This record gives sequence, C-alpha cells and structure tokens, in this order.
Amino acid sequence: MFLHDKFGRAITDLRVSVTDRCNYRCVYCRTGNEGALYADLPFADYLRMVKVLVGLGIEKVRITGGEPLLRNGLVNFVRELSTLRTADGRILDLAVTTNGHLLSDLAVPLKAAGLKRVTVSMDAVDPARFARITRVANGFENVLAGIRAAKRAGLEPVKVNCVLLRGFNEDQIVEFARFTRDEGVVVRFIEFMPLEEDRVWSPEVVVTMDEILAALNRFRPLRQLPNSLSETARRYTFDDGLGEIGIIAPVSHPFCGHCSRIRLTSDGKIRTCLFSLLDHDLAARMYAGATDEEMADYICSVVEKKEARHHIGEPGFVKPSRSMVHIGG
Repeated sequence: MFLHDKFGRAITDLRVSVTDRCNYRCVYCRTGNEGALYADLPFADYLRMVKVLVGLGIEKVRITGGEPLLRNGLVNFVRELSTLRTADGRILDLAVTTNGHLLSDLAVPLKAAGLKRVTVSMDAVDPARFARITRVANGFENVLAGIRAAKRAGLEPVKVNCVLLRGFNEDQIVEFARFTRDEGVVVRFIEFMPLEEDRVWSPEVVVTMDEILAALNRFRPLRQLPNSLSETARRYTFDDGLGEIGIIAPVSHPFCGHCSRIRLTSDGKIRTCLFSLLDHDLAARMYAGATDEEMADYICSVVEKKEARHHIGEPGFVKPSRSMVHIGG
C-alpha cells in the first residue's frame, strides 16, 4: 500500500515541521506580531507518524519549522530518523531547511547523526539589506558562517533559498550569482507566494522567473540543467559551468502536475498542499489510540483527496488557512 492521490501522483516526499517558533521575522513571512500559534509535539510523536508514512512509501524527509534548530533534541531526532528504511530498504534522504542562524555549531553533529543535506534561507548577501528583510541585527555573519560550516561538514549540496520581493531585494540577483560561484553552493530563487501572515501579497510584488533569467543572462549566459519531473526548481548553470542556480516559480510557472509532497505541521496535522484550506488531524487520531494500521488507512484517505493544483492569481482564489511559517516550508 503506497501513497498515490486520485490523479495518480506518487507521494514520496514529506516535510515535517518540528516547531512553530522562529527567531527571525522576515518581512514576507512573519509579518504579524502573533509569534508561534501552534504547539510543538514531542519528538517521539513525530517519529511514530513519520514511521507510518515511510511505511507507505515516503523516501525523503525534510525537517522544517518555524526554525527547526531552535528545538532541543533535534540532533537525536535526526539520529532516530536515520535508522528508518524506505519500503525497498534504502536509507531515507534526510534534509533540514533552516535560516542558518544556529547552524555553525550544529552542522557537524547533524551530519554525524545522519543528516544528508541542508537548505538555508538567506534573502540578501548584503548585511544591511539582510537585516532589513529579517528584522534581526547582525544576523548575516551568523548565517554565512552556518553555510560555510555546512559545506565543511559535507551536508552537500548546500542550497541557499532566496525569496525575491520587488522593492526589497531584486537587486540581489546578480550578487547571488556571484555568491554561488564564490561559495560553491546552489542558489535558488523563489517567487513570492501569498503565504505571509498579514496577507499583503499582490502580483506586482512577485519577481517572476522570466525576470530572474533575464537578469542572470545579463550577468553571464546561462544553460539549463536536467531535472526530474517532481523537482520544484528549474536548474541552470553558467556558460563556464561554474555555479548553479535554481528557480522555483509556483506563481508564473506552476509545477503542481508532478507534485510528490505532503506536509506534517508542528501540531501533527497533514496538509496535502501549501494552499490547502483544510488540515487533517493525524495527531488527534494517534492520541485517541489509533493503531499504526488505522493511522495508515487515514493517511491514505487524506492523500487520495490531494488537490490537483493551487489557484494563485485566478478569480476567486482563497488564501490558505495557515501562513507559511505555521505550515512548514
């Protein structure tokens, strides 16, 4: 019994948020003043839910937040996850998405525990611009140190995600092109989605994939790299093969038709799409005494109803019931 939705898509990728807390307040994300809204569960409960999901065909597990490195016990959680095996006996592909602020001290322990890769959110390579976006003073040097520590630890490829907002950081595109070449990391630009707390998104704020490609090609000619159908990013390198750029374009070039992902929120609810209007409470069933088999049946019934696509920019679009920070990236 493997996870497939009614459109025939195999669900093999899981995002697990382990906390709703974050130590940054980025202007495109935690735009309100609410702070954390949802509970963190014990790691043992996440572990049981992940085990059931892995038994249903999940092959990749990405730990997210909030900011996951804020959770005490994260390294041991990674160690326990690393003992799980996919349905065909392979080691799980384990990754973390983090703002990188605490990564320099944790990169080596996480690697030793079994983490494979790390993605760091960093929206400017200029310290002043970085502080303006994150609303955290002196964070840039911490994040840069975390990226370099992750590379030294072998958590590669290290990916650096940049959300572009017109009027904030679109002038950083070329600076990030230099960054990928200088630092040996994969830089991924992400179109701004309507997932912020204050609901201030508008199409005019989105820096589109076509604009990003034009700016990069003015810096140096690009050539496209191959990627699998379920990958979220279109991949490029420069004409001399130095550096790698990914562009995640859910607004201008949606990739829903090959989506392989579901999410588990910090309070134990399944979300079948970032833009879902409903949560599905797996933790409640677990706490009510459901067996692993009953949990698996419930998960299959939820995934079977996964949405065909999002409807960003269409008439009547309804924003999701949670903002990104409360879902898990």
